[in-house]
Amino acid sequence: MPTADEPAKPRERAVLEPVRVLRPRNTDALAELFREMTDDTDDTDDAEEYESVPLPAEERTRELPPVRPGRRPSGRGSGRRRGAVAAGAVLAAALVGLGCALLLPDGDRGSGDRTLPAAPPAGTAPPADPDGPGTLREGATGLRVTDLQQRLRRIPNVYDDGATDGRYDTVLAEAVARFQLWYGIRGDESGVYGDDTRRDLESRTG
Repeated sequence: MPTADEPAKPRERAVLEPVRVLRPRNTDALAELFREMTDDTDDTDDAEEYESVPLPAEERTRELPPVRPGRRPSGRGSGRRRGAVAAGAVLAAALVGLGCALLLPDGDRGSGDRTLPAAPPAGTAPPADPDGPGTLREGATGLRVTDLQQRLRRIPNVYDDGATDGRYDTVLAEAVARFQLWYGIRGDESGVYGDDTRRDLESRTG
């Protein structure tokens, strides 16, 4: 009688073990470095042994002096405060000095004694006239003033029927200022017969 087929035996295979993939963490290198540093410090501590000097019993039991009320121990805060006080004192002194300089520029202003400017030393030349040498102005007299008067009379409507007496009066000064204004002469002061006014007037009057 035929028998039933026996089930086929499975093939024998190598057993596969689970594989665990280990990824290095960022903290592993830091932990390793810290471990090496602690090992080095332990070695140096073992190598360098210091003898402890025992303190006397009086030193160990000595009491510290009491802190005065309202007084802070010296530290950073007190140092900053002292620096701020010093800076404030310097600033106050600078302001006081500036105020004194502005109020009393000549030193003896309040006493009423005014010092006159020193006279130039003998032999020095007087300062040059800004309008040029030989400038004529109100108060001058002489032949050059007469020549100025005669030349101005030749310019229409400037010094009509003006005097030719050789005196530089207010009327002549106004005529000179009128001539300067009308003909655009700006090198001399208004009403002053300087080099620029003389050149222009002489060129117009021959």
